[in-house]
Amino acid sequence: MNTIVPVEFVEFRKIPRLSRECVITEKIDGTNAQIHIDESGTFIKVGSRSRWLTFEEDNYGFYKWAMENREELLLLGPGRHFGEWWGGGIQRGYGLPKGEKRFSLFNTSRWNADTPPPSCCSVVPVLYRGEFDTRAVLCSIEALRAYGSFAAPGFMRPEGVVVYHVAANQYFKKTLEKDEAPKGQQ
Repeated sequence: MNTIVPVEFVEFRKIPRLSRECVITEKIDGTNAQIHIDESGTFIKVGSRSRWLTFEEDNYGFYKWAMENREELLLLGPGRHFGEWWGGGIQRGYGLPKGEKRFSLFNTSRWNADTPPPSCCSVVPVLYRGEFDTRAVLCSIEALRAYGSFAAPGFMRPEGVVVYHVAANQYFKKTLEKDEAPKGQQ
């Protein structure tokens, strides 16, 4: 005898329209980092892309830097604040001395010229904001090739761009070198 097993219905999600707002920023070659501030705005946790950090288990000095800048970082407010920890001794280095590192926030909608982040942080450079267009992506890549990094002016080996598609709430990246190769083969 066959028994009918109930199967939960799963709705196919709505597909966002491609011709919507996007933000193209410079992709900085460092290490992913995050600051988490609790709802009370007084407790801070520091993380990398995949784990929480401590003094003993740091990531290129990001935890130490965050603790030294704790009071200023609390000005970011409650929530998760993702960004790139980059500079001397991390990945490309961007021509900075070994001890000089920077934290650039990803949320360009929250942190901008009208609402600057705390002075210990910067924001990834916005290269384009407007309706998604592959030409805008290619023009942004060519601007980096021609002028170098906007995050570290004068550094002529920028990594690429990140395209944030607002309607899809999704990030995409395109690199200047070996973009067609999987990450492990670059």
